[in-house]
Amino acid sequence: MASMNEGDQDEEHAVPLLGSSSSQGATAMQTLMNIIVSIVGTGVLGLPYAFKVVGWLAGSLGVFIAAIVNYYCMLLLVQCKRRAVVLDEEGEEKRIETYGDLGARAFGAKGRFLTELLIVISQVAGAIVFLLFISENLSSVFSGSHRISPSTFIFILLPLQIALSFITSLKVLSPFSALADACNLLAMVFVLKEDVTQLQSFGGSRSAFNGVWSLPFACGLAVYCFDGFALTLSLEKSMARPKRFPWVLLQAFIGISIAYFCFGLLGYLAFGDNTMDIITLNLTSSFSSTIVKLGLCMALALSFPMSMHPINEIIECKLKSCKWISLRAVRVLMVVAVTALATVAPGFSVLVSLIGSTLCAMLSFVLPATYHLKLITSLSVWERVLDCIILVMGAVFAVYGLCSAIAGHSTS
Repeated sequence: MASMNEGDQDEEHAVPLLGSSSSQGATAMQTLMNIIVSIVGTGVLGLPYAFKVVGWLAGSLGVFIAAIVNYYCMLLLVQCKRRAVVLDEEGEEKRIETYGDLGARAFGAKGRFLTELLIVISQVAGAIVFLLFISENLSSVFSGSHRISPSTFIFILLPLQIALSFITSLKVLSPFSALADACNLLAMVFVLKEDVTQLQSFGGSRSAFNGVWSLPFACGLAVYCFDGFALTLSLEKSMARPKRFPWVLLQAFIGISIAYFCFGLLGYLAFGDNTMDIITLNLTSSFSSTIVKLGLCMALALSFPMSMHPINEIIECKLKSCKWISLRAVRVLMVVAVTALATVAPGFSVLVSLIGSTLCAMLSFVLPATYHLKLITSLSVWERVLDCIILVMGAVFAVYGLCSAIAGHSTS
């Protein structure tokens, strides 16, 4: 656990708003809730379709492999933070606290700029995906003789998101994370209940493996499902006992992986070749399906502040000299900007494909492996080889995903 001197140093370099959390820090359970809500999102709804594309065996292996690699790469970031230092403007050493700090320590100002740019773009895109999903589902639930457009619901949510943006501490956000987790769990239980009902009339064959060329799509979705790298160091920093973070992170990944496996497998087995790209579209029009949609909308609405946290962290680090009220105004402006972008976004599937295949691959694999190789000089041979494999595969996957997303968008 950090010493008192380290704690004083943290307060000295704290971000104006983000550094105002309780000095005691978050408990292991609070951090666990925050980890789960920072990872689990809209991507889980596409897992049954991914299982359909690649086959149930390949899909199952893909989920667990993605979990292992993502967990390992998150630990690389934590290891780099604990064993590297960064110089401030006066040339004095200070502790690394953010993903951008790692980029600066490894490659200077250009490294910080690239890292923070990728984080901002990916988090903005992810927040837009949240709003698109919420608005589309609310529009379908409350459709009647005069259907309300999805854009209208996006603006209806704006006051709630502005109010939540005033919460500056991950510890304070943990109750909202717990409620979001409960909503996600409720929705997944209803979907699984429908899956079990459908399995009673199980018919037709279910493919175990559909070929190598089907793997990139499923891998992109799996990477998106486990994305949470932008918050890794913030979550570790928020803990009262940061040394317990790897164990808490492992618990979260084990639980999420099992949930993803069951959700994807049962969804595909239940609907077979009729599995839709978003599994809720397979649900019949009933009270339970309405509950599922509303539960997911509630979970995503409460997860929105967690998605915006890395953006606020980066911006407020740049605006340390600004007054408190100015920082609050910037938060409001960011929420309004994301809301406005959501009303003109190209579409849910396009954004998910682009984020998962490119931005998430860079942030999840390429940058952690690169920074680990650059900053840690005492690596063993097998650690260097493993980092190189992750780096190369992540880069290839990012390039392939970008080309596929562009080609898919141009032909749509």
